[in-house]
Amino acid sequence: MDFSEPLDSPPSWVPASGHALRHAGVHFDAVRIAGLLAEDVAYRLMTYTDFQAGPIVRELSGCRYLYFLLPPGTAGAYRWPPGEARTLTRRSGRAAYVGVPAFEGLTWPLDWRSLPTRAMPFVEPGLLHLHATEACAEHAAAASTSGG
Repeated sequence: MDFSEPLDSPPSWVPASGHALRHAGVHFDAVRIAGLLAEDVAYRLMTYTDFQAGPIVRELSGCRYLYFLLPPGTAGAYRWPPGEARTLTRRSGRAAYVGVPAFEGLTWPLDWRSLPTRAMPFVEPGLLHLHATEACAEHAAAASTSGG
């Protein structure tokens, strides 16, 4: 099977142009991680999956969040690193929205770090949890060693 095989057409939750807000927990759950830690988690996940990690949306301004898009109803099954990873689901107690860019064209301030494919329509939750937990522990250890 060719894991890089693109989708025949974008999922219904991907806008045709620009970007749009989508209600987390309806089409997908999301795990939001910020900055360098997020990039480290994405790199680990991408390397582990031969660069076929599933949908990861990148914010190009502000906190530079990455949103890892998981199958709906799956993010709550894991205990994510407190203060580092925030789950966006229907169960979170309040409405949460994720900006989703189109597959092509002008989408600033969002873009795709990793696209969904036929084989990986979503990020695998267990794999994301493993890499997020490891990266958070390593970043915390490095911060305590360097005194900051």
